[in-house]
Amino acid sequence: MPVPVPVPQQRDVPAAETSHGGDLTVLVIEDDPAGSITGPELSAAAGTRVRIRTARNLTEAGRLLTDDVDCILLDLALPVPTGSAASAPTAAAPATAAPGAEHRPEPAPGRADELAVLTHVLRIAPLHAVLVLTAQDDTELAAEAVRVGAQDYLFRGELDARVLSRAIRYAVERKRADLAQHQLTESGLRAQENARLERGLLPTPLLEGSDLSFAARYRPGRSRALLGGDFYDTVRTPDGTVHAMIGDVCGHGPDEAALGVELRIAWRALTLAGLCGDRLLSTLQQVLEHERQSEEIFATLCTVDIAPDGRRAGLCLAGHPAPLLARHGRPARLLPYEDGGPALGLLPRARWPRRQVELGGEWSLMMYTDGLIEGRVSAGSSQRLGQDGMVAMVNSRLEQGLTGEDLLEAAVAEVRERHGGELTDDVAVLLLGRDPERIRRRGRSASRPGPVSTAPAAAPAASAQRPPLYGP
Repeated sequence: MPVPVPVPQQRDVPAAETSHGGDLTVLVIEDDPAGSITGPELSAAAGTRVRIRTARNLTEAGRLLTDDVDCILLDLALPVPTGSAASAPTAAAPATAAPGAEHRPEPAPGRADELAVLTHVLRIAPLHAVLVLTAQDDTELAAEAVRVGAQDYLFRGELDARVLSRAIRYAVERKRADLAQHQLTESGLRAQENARLERGLLPTPLLEGSDLSFAARYRPGRSRALLGGDFYDTVRTPDGTVHAMIGDVCGHGPDEAALGVELRIAWRALTLAGLCGDRLLSTLQQVLEHERQSEEIFATLCTVDIAPDGRRAGLCLAGHPAPLLARHGRPARLLPYEDGGPALGLLPRARWPRRQVELGGEWSLMMYTDGLIEGRVSAGSSQRLGQDGMVAMVNSRLEQGLTGEDLLEAAVAEVRERHGGELTDDVAVLLLGRDPERIRRRGRSASRPGPVSTAPAAAPAASAQRPPLYGP
């Protein structure tokens, strides 16, 4: 009995993706000791060197199956010994399933025994092309073998070198195409799942019951991404206060995007729990310090909490650009930023003072990240737009009568146009506004269906005493 020659262990690499120059290695699995195929014949027909490796049973096939095998030629008439490895995986089987192996169809009823050898070979060689041999009068079995996973079939009577060499080439190329198509499908599915995940992580403002208008624009700097390191959110708490936030995690990768989502969710939870100002930002800094990948990571933040009457707000800045306030009949201007604190994650015991801001009766408040102001003033220029340039740009759009969504769309489009193409940094812009006339129209519309009451309206409980949050 011949002693098997040790061969390298099979790697989890598709045979169709390996490179052996123009040479081909074929593993023939049949029990005919004499063999019906020779290497020289195939080499002459194929025009390249073809190496033949022969296994007389499944055990030998498991030892001879290595990553340099391009194609397996399997005789479906090979007997399956009782208790053989055909009914269970062998040591030669790869540790992980091949692409698409989990979706491979089962043999048709009544064909499982006839295809037991094939199903075993497909299990131990999921990344190799398989060409089956069958009797000429058994076309249905040959077709079933292809449906189950073989790349092609041949009848034993057709085994001349020319036909076989062509069939081997075809099987190898078809296997390569199948693997490429599966990888493409898997990549598309992953992209769809990532898009759904990222879209689900974008904020949904909680402003039910508020008279304020809301608009936002978001453009991640990462190519083909929906989510970047910029983040924003807006919620209305039960006391009628509207809280808005916008922030920016340094960097542009998926880790920064994930950290931005964590900070946004933490901000919403802390805000709904009643925290604001310095207490809220101090807690957010703790979240950032625990979740960031390195100590160099920091985040800028701007928070605004607008009183229930909509006429005043508290402003906190953590290394972030100051918002832009546009009052009725006046040009837009930046809110004060001298009293701001450092970015989150820079100083362990930092403090963030809260500044009172008078908004007035009719206003628009624009919060933004630095991606909007760091674009260039023109293509090829080294000069940045900056905050002054942004203020002038927004004022020109306000003079044209643009508001809300139209104002943000025009502003972001102009920044991109001036920059000369897509911006490399994330851009987030948030616009809140109060329009007394709009509020009156909504009030009239809401009161029209019901009877008009002549009794004086009861004063809200909050109007009797100004909430501590909005002290003088």
